[in-house]
Amino acid sequence: MTQGDGVTGGAAGGEARPRPPGALPVDDEHAPLYSVGQVAAMLRLRQAFLRRLDEYEVVRPSRTGGGQRRYSRVEISRVRYVVELVDEGMTLTAIRRVLELERRVQELEARLREADARHARDRRRIHELETALRGGRPHPPGPYR
Repeated sequence: MTQGDGVTGGAAGGEARPRPPGALPVDDEHAPLYSVGQVAAMLRLRQAFLRRLDEYEVVRPSRTGGGQRRYSRVEISRVRYVVELVDEGMTLTAIRRVLELERRVQELEARLREADARHARDRRRIHELETALRGGRPHPPGPYR
């Protein structure tokens, strides 16, 4: 999104993302294109329920310059997930916590993948240095390899 498009913010305080050149807003799953009324009609929900999700900070749609809520396809998917959790008997406060924990797990999994990749690079580099120190001869097999 560009600053001049009249849409700010995003889900859970997310920031607007720049679109690739030539891409249309409809191509961007994060583009806030749908009004509360449109989302309510699509998902057969009451508009008041969508407003309550925003009030409880469960799904935070973007806002236009005039303050109207605008939902992206990602946020609409999140609303559908929240409806499933509500149907299972969860409160909005509990759902907000579940979403926070799921986001945290995703962050930690990404950090773990990065650490694993660093570890693999470090082990390769250590092997290269050990080989160079031995004058290119392979290391004899031992109990610590």
